[in-house]
Amino acid sequence: MYGVSFPSSPEIASKDFVVPFGKAKIAREGTDITIATYSRPVGFALEAAELLAKEGISVEVINLRSIRPLDLAAIIKSVKKTNHLMTVEQGFPQFGVGSEISAQIMESEAFDHLDAPVCRVTGADVPMPYAHNLENLALPDAEVIYKQVKRVLNIE
Repeated sequence: MYGVSFPSSPEIASKDFVVPFGKAKIAREGTDITIATYSRPVGFALEAAELLAKEGISVEVINLRSIRPLDLAAIIKSVKKTNHLMTVEQGFPQFGVGSEISAQIMESEAFDHLDAPVCRVTGADVPMPYAHNLENLALPDAEVIYKQVKRVLNIE
């Protein structure tokens, strides 16, 4: 993510500022579906949420910020509100963060609130290509997230 600019505030610039470890941040409030993600895909999820908002679909984006410890309580609270969950990561589909979140949600009280199965959006199950154009095709972006949200919500 070299070369990517982010908004800053005087609070963040303070030498006393710390990110609460193990506490997720609601990057965008929503009511129709929850997207739990971390790192680079947070930006893609926010981009997709913006596109979906123009169509009347309200997406809640959770920036996990840490995956161990995982703020499962924040995810459960959001799922109880939206009744849908999508995880987004750039890793492989097997044994990833999305798999763990899915399992934990299935074993929690949030399971009874789901109106559809948890959807995992991951990198392609291929060795990471060296060519930049192929790398972009192997990783989820805003367009992939947008399409998967519509699929999960049964909107075509």
